[in-house]
Amino acid sequence: MSDQSVIDQDYAAFVRKARRFAGADLDGYKPDQMRRRLVALAARHGAITLTQFAEVMERDERAATAFKNFFTINVSEFLRDASRWNDLAQRVIPALHQEGGRQPLKIWSAGCSYGAETYSLAMVLDETAPGRAHVITGTDIDETILERARRGAGYTLADLRGVDAARRGRYFTKEADGTYSIKDALKMHVRFRRQDLLTEVPAQGLDLIVCRNVVIYFKEDAKRAMYERMVRSLRPGGILFVGGTEVVAGARELGLDAYMTSFYRKPAAALKKVA
Repeated sequence: MSDQSVIDQDYAAFVRKARRFAGADLDGYKPDQMRRRLVALAARHGAITLTQFAEVMERDERAATAFKNFFTINVSEFLRDASRWNDLAQRVIPALHQEGGRQPLKIWSAGCSYGAETYSLAMVLDETAPGRAHVITGTDIDETILERARRGAGYTLADLRGVDAARRGRYFTKEADGTYSIKDALKMHVRFRRQDLLTEVPAQGLDLIVCRNVVIYFKEDAKRAMYERMVRSLRPGGILFVGGTEVVAGARELGLDAYMTSFYRKPAAALKKVA
């Protein structure tokens, strides 16, 4: 058996064990990239192979937690890529309000991590439409990180580097330890729940889906299937907001039109394309 075959079998065995042990489905992720990162993680816990690392996780809670945190790739930041958030505030949100009249906007923050993106949406909506009701839902696969998002606390200056002083004063409380917490007046406008982007069907009739810098490790077929579900979830005229360097491959075939940089719009005709 070749060395590559041994490596492949080791990874395949780990994928099966990870699914049973942690409920983590790695089949939708690019194997080469995921395997390299997992090998590095395994080495930090004294495991030479991924099979050994799976055994370590079964008896060492710290190793299991490290894998779950690694798997969900929790990297986020408030108002990351400011120019795109300005486009959202100045052009996208007003257009959605105009189309929807006085109805509350239904917004989904997909892969929300510890809540920075979801609370960023709440800040933008508070500034662009103060006093109006909106439904903002953040989802992630990791319950531990979702609990942190619900608390809305423990944010550092690095997390808030895109937030100016005026917004910090309005929406955050600086704690004695130097970290920042979301004020209750903003926290009350968002909700969080668990969801697996690779397998679960999102809510329907959404005005805006924000999925930024989440799919970098997804296989192309998994990514496309996820985008197909998102298109079906958007109402005609709804918007998909992606990362600053991300491009939705085959957007027209999926039923999306390029709207502006990082934004795609579902036209009324797109409902038939993806049905």
